[in-house]
Amino acid sequence: MDLNPAGHLLQEVAARIIDVQGDVGKEGTWVKILDQIDIVFHFAAQTSVYRANGNPVDDFNINVLPMLYCLETCRKKGIKPVILFSGTATEIGMPVHLPVDERHADRPITVYDLHKLMSENYLKYYISQDMVKGTILRLANVYGPGPRSSSADRGVLNAMIRKALKGEEITVYGQGEYIRDYIYVSDVAAAFLLAGSHIHDVNGRHFVIGSGQGHTLSETFHLIADRAALVTGRKVKVVSVEEPATLSPIERRSFIADSGTFTELTGWEAEYSLTEGIDATIKFISNS
Repeated sequence: MDLNPAGHLLQEVAARIIDVQGDVGKEGTWVKILDQIDIVFHFAAQTSVYRANGNPVDDFNINVLPMLYCLETCRKKGIKPVILFSGTATEIGMPVHLPVDERHADRPITVYDLHKLMSENYLKYYISQDMVKGTILRLANVYGPGPRSSSADRGVLNAMIRKALKGEEITVYGQGEYIRDYIYVSDVAAAFLLAGSHIHDVNGRHFVIGSGQGHTLSETFHLIADRAALVTGRKVKVVSVEEPATLSPIERRSFIADSGTFTELTGWEAEYSLTEGIDATIKFISNS
């Protein structure tokens, strides 16, 4: 037996891994693979708010159609895998109170969030018809070891760590007063694993997943500068710059997650503090 990052016991199993390449935006890909699958971790997406707003049709084809193809394949074949979908905390739009839990109304203000919500609702509908099982985890700001984001407006914390390690200035819009809830990637992985193992408790619902701790952008970027300096021996400046005219209103939100319901149902808790997560990310980037 072993422990996952959240301290929960995991059963040791011999996994059989098959690498299958395909376009999830084509129905044939799902037809080909779903017979062999018990759990679908649906992470595939286009993640740029700006790209989605600029080309809504393209974003629909990437962020909504794959879910529908997946679900329709299940219906036509009569198979019932567990589908765990990666949602986003920004689907609610601008929070009207903090912290945010599942009772907060959904009022998406970007095309990206609208399409993520549409995918969620398709999944919830097929679950309600007993065609599949599944749940949705709406993620706060995820960071930590992994590949670079393909979208300039995503993976901001990781990008700032890379800049600090290179000795480059870190820039923050205005006074950096907006609050974010940063959740370390290992905590996210643990949440999805526990969602799958507790599917009977979480089936058909969505949950807000975050650390439960809020930090302003300014506070976070200064912390990055401090922690990186311990490795490089030089502390970079955090410089205030003017917000661009094209900045999406969703960037001006403040957000803190209340994951209490998910914790009650699965036992999950975020294990990494922001300082611990930044240090782990610095180590990963420094060694990669």
